Amino acid sequence: MIKFIKNSITAIALSLLATANLSAQPGFGKAEKINADWRFHLGEIDAKKTIDARDRSWRTVQLPHDWTIKQTYNPALASATGYLPGGIGWYQKKLNIAKEDEGKKLYLYFEGVYNRSEVFLNGQSLGKRPNGYISFNYDITPYVKYGAENQITVRVDHSQDADSRWYTGSGIYRDVYLVRANPVHLEQWGVYAYPEVKGKDGILHTQTALKNESASAAQLTVLSEILDKNGSVVAKKSSKVTLSANANQEFKTDLAVKNPKLWSVDEPNLYRLRTTVTQNNNVIDSSTVVTGFRTYTFDANKGFALNGKNMKVKGVCLHHDSGVLGAEVYPEVWRRRLSALKSLGVNAIRTSHNPQASSLYDLCDELGLLVMDEAFDEWEFPKRKWLQGWNVGTPGYQGTFDFFKEWGERDLADMVKRDRNHLSIFA
Repeated sequence: MIKFIKNSITAIALSLLATANLSAQPGFGKAEKINADWRFHLGEIDAKKTIDARDRSWRTVQLPHDWTIKQTYNPALASATGYLPGGIGWYQKKLNIAKEDEGKKLYLYFEGVYNRSEVFLNGQSLGKRPNGYISFNYDITPYVKYGAENQITVRVDHSQDADSRWYTGSGIYRDVYLVRANPVHLEQWGVYAYPEVKGKDGILHTQTALKNESASAAQLTVLSEILDKNGSVVAKKSSKVTLSANANQEFKTDLAVKNPKLWSVDEPNLYRLRTTVTQNNNVIDSSTVVTGFRTYTFDANKGFALNGKNMKVKGVCLHHDSGVLGAEVYPEVWRRRLSALKSLGVNAIRTSHNPQASSLYDLCDELGLLVMDEAFDEWEFPKRKWLQGWNVGTPGYQGTFDFFKEWGERDLADMVKRDRNHLSIFA
């Protein structure tokens, strides 16, 4: 019955997702979602082993994919993570890269893999990322076979299945993209927009990060435009930039909007910042981010104020999973849940206790929900957890603390850069 319900919900969510205007793209180049037709094997294997199509231990899956929710409940397993096993899983995908892509920069962008992942391309290790909630990418350009079939392999190690105080899931549970970019392009999450309201006018302070991965200097024009909900340009500014060879550069510009409509929980008015980079009158990169105008303040005596009006924050805590779907949560599932919470009087979400999928923040921007965005549940010192059942034996210390010293600062920086443009985030 649970399997039937899960498959039914998944089918509905996928059909609704086709019309959703939400994305988790990295903000540069042209991103192609590559969620279809991955092969999955539960258990350890030789990393260099080629899949035999006749090997039934491998099966075809579509992303997002959470292998744990499909396993059998066992009361002897950790209670906090749902009495379900973790383990080690392997994913592989065949990817054809056109000969015409030679000369471009190519990246693989993962929005989230739980956890302790290592990614390979054609047998070459691209790197590891232990935190299962952080988005990351790898430059695959040096290892690509152009005009031929390439093999992506991902090892996921969730053998410490009692590593949290809630259900986590296991696997590539968020979207994956192939990103094609020109050698001169915007950096990942490279457009930052910070709103300021002065009287009845708004100023959007923008910061644009560019990257030149070519051996020649580049003369660029960067056009920044603010669009209202109807797509009309309400402010724009063009900047000339000289970008040295093999260099990164950031520059700032301000755009003024007369009498902008402010974003609030009751009227979540949104704008878009469109950034277009041209070289020799040719568009070489572009990015569009959702933005808008609002102010908020905290006062020890008066409390919290949004756009100068005091309000009570009526929030709930939300983890990243969704019942029988496990960690395979589609944007339209979030839309239904958040809309229901909003109708009950909720006006804020606390992301317990880690960064969520980008689609959640997109929806909070759209629906008018404040977000308290959490980064970590543990730092260097772990929290005790029941490793076997509930109230059995001695609690243990599995968790993320063992890689915090090495990865904590980078994880936090990546979280902030990815999500900093969301109007909904206030803490």
